[in-house]
Amino acid sequence: MAEKKILIVDYDAESLEKLSKLLKSHKFHVIKASDGQTAYDKYRAEKPDLVVLEAMLPKMHGFDLTKRITQESEGRVPVVMITGLYKGPQFRREALGPLGAAEFFEKPADPEVFVGAIKRLLHDQDDFDEVLPDSNTVIEALSRRGRGQPSPRAEGKSAHKGKRP
Repeated sequence: MAEKKILIVDYDAESLEKLSKLLKSHKFHVIKASDGQTAYDKYRAEKPDLVVLEAMLPKMHGFDLTKRITQESEGRVPVVMITGLYKGPQFRREALGPLGAAEFFEKPADPEVFVGAIKRLLHDQDDFDEVLPDSNTVIEALSRRGRGQPSPRAEGKSAHKGKRP
């Protein structure tokens, strides 16, 4: 996996530094912002692969920022919300539902679980870059199947050229 760019947004300088150090230790390129408007400007300029943000932010609320990024990127840039203020299942449902967040954590989050979620989201994002077969190959395979002929996969040949076996 190429070095991924993560935008971290938190009004609390100590929390921002802790998250930054944690993600840098896993070889991520980190961009930091301490308010919602600056974060949005950096999101537009830097084009991060993922955004981690505190829900409570000055200048643009984290909920608004999450919705804006999710809509503008059409869901291609996952947003992970981490908050010390908005606790409980109702906030989780709102963040993951209508706001479009990919993950929701309450502070203090377990570092291993948090980083695991980040890696999973970025790996899932890589899966979209797989090379898919062209439509003619798919049609040919389906027509062979209809005639009772084995598909290339059944003959031990992999028709899939993606990253997974």
